[in-house]
Amino acid sequence: MIGRLDGRGATELRPVRVTRNYLKHSMGSCIFELGDTRVLCAASIEEGVSSWRRGSGMGWVTAEYSMLPASTHTRSRREMSGPKGRTHEIQRLIGRSLRTVVDMAAMGESTLTVDCDVIQADGGTRCAAITGAWLAVHDALIAWRDSGKIASVPLLGQVAATSVGLVDGGLLLDLAYSEDSVAEVDMNVVMDNEGRYIEVQGTGEQTPFDRARLDALLDLAGSGIGKLLEVQRAVIDGELQSYGF
Repeated sequence: MIGRLDGRGATELRPVRVTRNYLKHSMGSCIFELGDTRVLCAASIEEGVSSWRRGSGMGWVTAEYSMLPASTHTRSRREMSGPKGRTHEIQRLIGRSLRTVVDMAAMGESTLTVDCDVIQADGGTRCAAITGAWLAVHDALIAWRDSGKIASVPLLGQVAATSVGLVDGGLLLDLAYSEDSVAEVDMNVVMDNEGRYIEVQGTGEQTPFDRARLDALLDLAGSGIGKLLEVQRAVIDGELQSYGF
């Protein structure tokens, strides 16, 4: 296993920085930076739900995800005719992840939408989007409560995500693009603050992996997610505008 290009150890996250309340008009927003990956997360809440949900007394949480054309090494085309397969899959993942930690019965019939726009990509965009989206959701629900729309903040817990992989025979946490693009095994893991798994996406890109390797990858992901949960708590508990390490 050769050294990492950015000088990190195998079990280290890239530098994390959060800038809270980034957008003036959004109920909750932040820029979530994970090394050179930067995602703008903005949460909005509207009264009412789709027809299939109407009359249930319950709310709904959904997400949209996109990558700006200049966010990658070469310009990518805007998805003018609707989200492509990868985009659709990622925004469904973000929505599923957030719904596990929001009490939709306590929301009443309202819809919370999180927009996650990648403004610079260097690997791990879906994981950064999920982790930053939770912060935007937290602040939006605080604003919704303070406006008198709900009695209390309907958050059941935290959610965060990270990537792990096998590169040159070694386990790595939080893959940058240069690592992700050559990984023998690539995995994205989403967990809550109680250490429970919400989603595990793992692929043997170049080689199969056994149960022992899977367990090691999950353990490594858990350690990284624990640090990301700490970042989230530092932001909201300290009421910080900006936080990073």
